[in-house]
Amino acid sequence: MPPPPLAHYRRALETYIDAKDNTRANRIAEAFAPNAVLTISLATSNIAFPARTVGTDAIAKTLVTDFGAQYAQCRTYYVCDSLAVENGTIDALPWLVVMRERATGALRVGHGMYRWTFDAAPAVTAFHIHIARMDVVPDVDGKLLDALQDGLSYPWLVPADLHMHLTSLARSTPALAFVEAFSRPAVASAGG
Repeated sequence: MPPPPLAHYRRALETYIDAKDNTRANRIAEAFAPNAVLTISLATSNIAFPARTVGTDAIAKTLVTDFGAQYAQCRTYYVCDSLAVENGTIDALPWLVVMRERATGALRVGHGMYRWTFDAAPAVTAFHIHIARMDVVPDVDGKLLDALQDGLSYPWLVPADLHMHLTSLARSTPALAFVEAFSRPAVASAGG
């Protein structure tokens, strides 16, 4: 049987982003198999998640309900020129997240890698999130968050556009100098 068209994989990834970023827990079941496994590895102490979660209800609770209770105005970007699927796997897909911490109003910027495994449907059967870096900075009025999100293509972001936008902001806005570290996609590591 031939593999599903690339559009089916893109739809699954876009459904996940819509569920997480817009706090729509019911959408997780549209993209994930009922017994899907989520694993998370962290190279930062600035955020916490369970290392392993099984099943769509538990994944929705972890990545949508609990996440949405802590963070708002979230935008997650897939940072790539194109999507490559090999044997039902999307390996080492860089991501960037820009969001606001509800409790403090702090800006959070993070990046890392996703690894997706699909069945023939294609539904997600395994999803690994590696968080390589997560920075937290004060942003009481939300202007830094707005400056970062404005002008970025969502949810698919070409690496050259990311680099140009964040480098420009880092140089023109002293409070955003730290984002230059996020101007290139995260790279795969042995732990991710």
